[in-house]
Order: sequence, then structure tokens, then C-alpha cells
Amino acid sequence: MPQTITMRHDEHYVEALAASAGAPIGRLVPIDRIDPNPHQPRQVMGDLSELIASISEKGILEPLVVRQRGDRFQIVAGERRYQASVQAGLRELPVVVRDVDDTEVIELALIENLQRKDLTPFEEAEALYGLADRCGYTHEDLARRLGKSRTSVTESLALQAMPEEVRNLCRLADISSKSLLLQVVRQETTEKMTALVEKIASQGGATRQQLREAATKPKPGRPKHYVFAYRPPTKAFNLKLSFAKSRATKDDVIEALEAILLRATIAARLHR
Repeated sequence: MPQTITMRHDEHYVEALAASAGAPIGRLVPIDRIDPNPHQPRQVMGDLSELIASISEKGILEPLVVRQRGDRFQIVAGERRYQASVQAGLRELPVVVRDVDDTEVIELALIENLQRKDLTPFEEAEALYGLADRCGYTHEDLARRLGKSRTSVTESLALQAMPEEVRNLCRLADISSKSLLLQVVRQETTEKMTALVEKIASQGGATRQQLREAATKPKPGRPKHYVFAYRPPTKAFNLKLSFAKSRATKDDVIEALEAILLRATIAARLHR
């Protein structure tokens, strides 16, 4: 990412990128020569109706940030404006062309996603994790680049440890407070997490019975599997163990690791 740009709470990153020192002056580009960002982390653009109406009436007030690929342009930031402009029937869009590589494109798309004001705590956690995982950033790196406190980043990333079934219960109970979600994820077991969600829900929103039914009801589509993930501080490797069952104990994880170690030892001896 360009080092001259500083992330701040009161400044939109795209505006800073487009207005940064040395940035080319905006230009108009035919919309049929603009391609979406294949690395866009936001798969669902949300309700675009208000944005479409605004663009239809006033046009694009903030240029898209793109990079040039031959005679075409790939979006770096501004995916929602692009999608809304297509639906509004615009033929040309104002853009600012930046020279960025693939890694920077991924980073900028993730950062733009993080700056949405309607992000849920879970969406923020997923975006932060994606940025850390793809770009190799520490919590301190993320805090500095996003203008957030390190504590806030660490707390958000902690939500990634919450099992999907508990997340679904939190959504059903309409628990969207980050502080409450942190209380839930800090419980030692899935059972204790579920119990706390039920307790919070009993104070308003979904009933305990509704949550219990949701927890036991089979989910359509892919079966539930417990996943144990580990990445050392050195980032030398990523380890993911996917269990056939939906829950796994510490002993299950240890047994699986011992089996892997035994298999590796045997393979090493056979190749001597």
C-alpha cells in the first residue's frame, strides 16, 4: 500500500487514495472497459437502491480507483459505485488510475470493506482476518494501517474463534454488541457459549426455546465439521484439522496430531 497515505477514523480511505500526492487527475472511462475486482471480499453488495437513485440524479461524486490492464481497467476501490452505476445505466465513469500490484489490490479491497459503517462485528472480524492472513500483518500492523487501537483489532479478531453454530444463535438472538459477543466467545466451551447466549436472549429478543431449537435443527447444505486451526508467530506454516464430527475435545486434537506425527516419522524412515 502506498506509504504516503495514513489511515484515520475521520477520513475515508478511498478519498485519501484518490487525493494522495502524485495521484493522476481523474478521467472518464467507458463503463464497458471497467472490470470488477476478482479479489473483492464483499460478495453481497447489499441494498443499492438509494445509491442507484443518487447516481441517476447526480452522477458519480467520487471517482473509482482502478488499475490499468492493457486497454481495460480493473477496480481497486469503488465496487458498490460501479455496480450501482451499471444498474443506473451510466456509460462512462470517473476514475483515478493507480499503479498497484496484486497484493496491494487485495489489501485495498479489504481495507475499503473494513471502512463500511454498516459492518457487523462478525463481518469486521472476517475482513481483519482476511487482511492479516493474505498480507501477513500483525495486530499492530492492522491497527496502524486502519487507524484503530491494537486492543480493538485484537478483540475483533477474537470473534473468529466463535463456532459457526454459536454465531447463528447470536444472529437469531439479535446480539450485535461487540462487548456482548466478546463475553460469549471467551467462554471455555461451546456449551458454555450457548448457555450465555440463551441467558442474554432471555432478557429480550429470541426465547431460550427458540435458540435451543435452532441449535439442534440440522443445517441445510454442507455438514458441520469442527475445525482446529493454528498458525505460529513465525508464520512458517498454517495447520488446519477438520474433524468429521461437529465438536472435538482437546484430547481429540492431541490424538490427531500424534497420528500425523507418527505418519511423518514412518515416512521419513522409509525414505532414508
